[in-house]
Amino acid sequence: MTTLSWCIFVPLITAGIILLPVWPRTLVKAISVLGALLTLVIASRLTSGYKSAPVSAREYLADVQERVILSSDFGPDYRNPEGIARWKQDYLTPRADASGKLGLQRPASWNELSPAAQDAWSEAAELQLAMEVKQAEHLRYIEYVPWIPQFKVNYFLGVDGLSLPLIWLTALLSLLCLVYSWTIDRGTKGYYVLFLLLETGLIGVFCALDFFLFYVFWEVVLLPMYFLIGIWGGENRIYAAIKFFIYTLVGSVLMLVVMLVMFFVAEPHTFNLLTLMNVAPRFGEISASLPYWLFAGLMIGFAIKLPVFPFHTWLPDAHVEAPTAVSVILAGILLKMGGYGFFRFSYPMLPEPATSKFFIAFIAILGMINIVYGAFCALAQKDFKKLVAYSSVSHMGYVLLGLAAVTYTGVAGAALQMFNHGVSSAMLFLIVGVIYERAHHRDLTRFGGIALQMPIYTGLATIGFFASLGLPGLNGFISEVLCFMGAFDFTPEKGSLISIAGPGIASRWIVYVSLLGIVLAAVYILWTIQRVYLGNIRNEAYKRFPDLSGREYFALVPLAALCILLGVYPRILTDFMDGSLDSMTDMVRAALRN
Repeated sequence: MTTLSWCIFVPLITAGIILLPVWPRTLVKAISVLGALLTLVIASRLTSGYKSAPVSAREYLADVQERVILSSDFGPDYRNPEGIARWKQDYLTPRADASGKLGLQRPASWNELSPAAQDAWSEAAELQLAMEVKQAEHLRYIEYVPWIPQFKVNYFLGVDGLSLPLIWLTALLSLLCLVYSWTIDRGTKGYYVLFLLLETGLIGVFCALDFFLFYVFWEVVLLPMYFLIGIWGGENRIYAAIKFFIYTLVGSVLMLVVMLVMFFVAEPHTFNLLTLMNVAPRFGEISASLPYWLFAGLMIGFAIKLPVFPFHTWLPDAHVEAPTAVSVILAGILLKMGGYGFFRFSYPMLPEPATSKFFIAFIAILGMINIVYGAFCALAQKDFKKLVAYSSVSHMGYVLLGLAAVTYTGVAGAALQMFNHGVSSAMLFLIVGVIYERAHHRDLTRFGGIALQMPIYTGLATIGFFASLGLPGLNGFISEVLCFMGAFDFTPEKGSLISIAGPGIASRWIVYVSLLGIVLAAVYILWTIQRVYLGNIRNEAYKRFPDLSGREYFALVPLAALCILLGVYPRILTDFMDGSLDSMTDMVRAALRN
């Protein structure tokens, strides 16, 4: 196992260790925390060494391709370096098909080749197409091992400037959540095993470069979350867990259909994401409507997880019933799986529908609805946790708006928003959990004066709320500004959201209406701070509330520090992401010029 595989499977190995019946409850918790800490150390090492990692996906796959050619039975003329170059010239030179378009066509001697040689050509062609994709320059820590060769499924992993920050954030939040969950005394072993399994699935989603492998990790995430909500949740936990399961399963089925269609339509047949980025944009030559149907299927699957209106209704119920630590992972990481899907699959694989006037306008309007509708819903809540849940619906709308802009600035803002929201929303749910453990209710109308009794908690809560609001100097500001700047990048030659959205949409009203979300966020956040923390203490019982414990400091302080650090110096993330995002955006924007 290489470092990347260790990062994925250390939580799973830890879960296997604590399943042994010899461990007492306290030791189960300690071993789980140590496993999460080791995962964070590995993720940090991967992140810090990414820029200096010497081997890109292009170089790694070239070595794999060489081994494939050497192991085939094409003859003795192709058994040395010069012969490999000659084989690629003889067999992998682009040829014109019946319509005159160039592509990697099967060699004229195809029927004379043995089945093993045909399989070798298909694999070499698949790797050649993968190496030609721009994203291959930025992917590092590659692992490529045949997994189910009969179905052309490979254990293919790699990370870049988009996925590594999300992997690091997953490892960080998992560690903080496992420490915060130290008070869990009912079904402790099951809780920690499921949490660690959930961490493995989440990290695997961000590492997988094989569509089938990605789908396996995507589904691995579903079951632990279902049981964590359904067993350790609140009064209506069964309803919330089943609703979450059904919504997510519907999206997964749509994704499965799209995956299988892509596999059978692609030539050569493959689940390799990089290869599909090369061949899927040409699916329109088979059927003009096929890319649009595929894009719609992926969009719905990822929109449910994001979540996007009108598929968002599972989220508030799941958050309200879930334990605090589960809500943190749900908002901080699970929602980002949907956004990551748009970045990794929908846009680079299917750039033509992604840049069509219909889908640009449609996604932009959905983003606008999410921003404004989510903010209005948050404003109407009396349940503290449900308010934060609807604020997540609102803030994920900025991701859609930035993506729909199809500009470098907008895409960068959308990627930053995913990470920044993961930090600030995680902090807000921990803030709600702290006060709930003391008051045993979340009714905003019954609080008041908490700042007088819990000043340190209130100070950290203020940082989290203002970061979510988008206050300059905190991390939420820069990502929201970039999303709006990208959407306002109005030059016809750049083909931005505004300029190509089409009749009836070709104005800035989408962005103007979306700006209302900033005002509404200020209203519901400032009103919440006033009701919960300011004024006089309404209940004498609140005067006995202790300030933060060591466990709560451990969970909240790192997130508060990240909110400030990324607000003051966002280049930590923007410089890290730039290469990967520029490559993806270049691929998508090329469709605008065709």
